Amino acid sequence: MLKVSEIDVYYGDMQALRDVSIDVDKGEVVSVIGSNGAGKSTLLKAISGMLRPRRGTISLDGNEISKAPSSRIVEKGISHVPEGRQIFPSMTVLENLEMGAQFPRTKKMQGESLEQVFTYFPRLKERLSQKAGTLSGGEQQMLAMGRGLMSLPAIMMLDEPSLGLAPVLVSTIFEIIEKINNQGTAILLIEQNVFHSLKISTRGYVLENGQIALSGAGQELLENPHIRKTYLGL
Repeated sequence: MLKVSEIDVYYGDMQALRDVSIDVDKGEVVSVIGSNGAGKSTLLKAISGMLRPRRGTISLDGNEISKAPSSRIVEKGISHVPEGRQIFPSMTVLENLEMGAQFPRTKKMQGESLEQVFTYFPRLKERLSQKAGTLSGGEQQMLAMGRGLMSLPAIMMLDEPSLGLAPVLVSTIFEIIEKINNQGTAILLIEQNVFHSLKISTRGYVLENGQIALSGAGQELLENPHIRKTYLGL
């Protein structure tokens, strides 16, 4: 479904990703783990068209999207929920959600999409007319994910969805990610909470110093001695 093949990505003269290859198949949850600065967010930005690989290709359903504009990539079925939520604070919850449905296909389905979002995040329905900037951190994360769902994605990319949330909300967010996946949306997940992310993942990749160091099934990586020592402190 999504295939990233041997990409190199730079910030100016500084190389952030080197020869990185990953893939996400239909219905999967795939995690990318690594320390801060390893290149995880850079990978998502390259997939969503915010950065251009200097080498390698990115394809969706067999069609190359490496040079496509971000709007076209969203329209083709990849949504990106960035780190830090990036909501529009002066707009209402409803207006933020509507921003996720800007293409003819998604506008036509906007009513049904809203109802689907409310099944995952009923709290948002209670706050439709509230300014997004007045929501709690957990509610803002729900809004960012809800906005991503409004584009009817085949693949949803989540960058640190549990960052800064209370432990009880972290568990809730992971439960919702599983529900979204069970409804047929593939998930590409970057998450500091390595245990939770690998536990729900079909497969995972370990990104270290801009390169793929390890890959395997989620449970297999959880049991890997390097992962346990470096990322789980066990």
